[in-house]
Amino acid sequence: MTATVDIPEPELTPDQVVARAEAIAPTLVERQAETEKRGYYAEDTHEAFREAGFYRILVPRRYGGYEFGLGTFMRVVQALTRGCPSTGWMYCLGAAHAHAAASIFDERVQDEIFAGGDFICPATVAPGGTAERLENGDWRLSGTWGYCSGSPYATHFIGHTLNFGEDGTPSPMMFVVPREKWTRLDDWNTTLGLRGSGSHSISMENAHIPAHHMFDMHLSQVDVSGGTPGFALHGNTFYGGGLLSFMVLEDAVLAVGMAQSALDACEELMKTRSTIFPPIQGRAQDPDYQFRFGQATGMIATAEAAFHNAIQQWEQACSEGSAAFTPERELRIALICREVVRLSFDAVQAHLVPTAGSSAVRNGARVERVWRDLSMQHSHAGISVFLSAIAQREYSQARLGAA
Repeated sequence: MTATVDIPEPELTPDQVVARAEAIAPTLVERQAETEKRGYYAEDTHEAFREAGFYRILVPRRYGGYEFGLGTFMRVVQALTRGCPSTGWMYCLGAAHAHAAASIFDERVQDEIFAGGDFICPATVAPGGTAERLENGDWRLSGTWGYCSGSPYATHFIGHTLNFGEDGTPSPMMFVVPREKWTRLDDWNTTLGLRGSGSHSISMENAHIPAHHMFDMHLSQVDVSGGTPGFALHGNTFYGGGLLSFMVLEDAVLAVGMAQSALDACEELMKTRSTIFPPIQGRAQDPDYQFRFGQATGMIATAEAAFHNAIQQWEQACSEGSAAFTPERELRIALICREVVRLSFDAVQAHLVPTAGSSAVRNGARVERVWRDLSMQHSHAGISVFLSAIAQREYSQARLGAA
């Protein structure tokens, strides 16, 4: 079958799309306050992303996408997050799930959800709402799902609910729903950080869900080692890659991008502000400031290097085939991502914020905003629950055969 949607720029290259992100990123810095106030990035920013092809990076070429893969997508996310953490977060968690959808859904579902070319799809893993099985096998779904990052401009939503068996035992069910079947609630931007990340709640009332859009699985527990519908359909090993490790790589790139944003802000302070104790001199000339800035730079550079190595490990596993994505291998990537997040956060909170000065961490200042955003990230379930405890235990169990 040929592509059902034309590719807007057939000759576009990965380096070109990354260059576009790097060119847009500086313009996001000055708009951070308005993004936080609104709760999501502006419509003209969304249009710029659309024209740049950002929403098609992970979409299969069969459906008018660019199919550029993990490395390109993560470089774009890193650049945008460095400009504005909220914007990078919203973009990442809206566009990233094209990979999951193109990997685990069958041809019929993919033909339907990718028909528009652009694909923006928040996904949550906490089961919610109520699901009623209809006589024809379809479902009726009602409920509210919180923290749906990327929802303001979304085309679809992937969520979970619980199906109670005849004995009352609950089991998770995943679903995919097009935009016209749900409502975005205006309930975001009052949190500590990431106020502009578009992480609104999504609500549905008696939404009719076709049977082929409901799945007896949980997104975080999909086993790709036996192959995937996406690999069979598209012939690209990228769509046979591990979903769990892909998700934690998102946590890692956002942490690196945010830390780099704080470093950029502190470099400006180093060049423009002076010490307050004698000898009075520019911070850039002061040994203590030099030391802390250098320490933070080294930690963030190490986090970035580890992150890109994790990407290489993920892509290497893809090249070996889906069977390479064993639990041990996926969890090893997760452990690297945990250290990336830790290094990024520690560099900011232990070295950059203390030396920035109180005036630089007032409400609305760039350093203050990034510190809030990084702190908010640490409350995200992927970090506060999975990377902080579960990943280490499950890796050890897989490695040592102690499950």
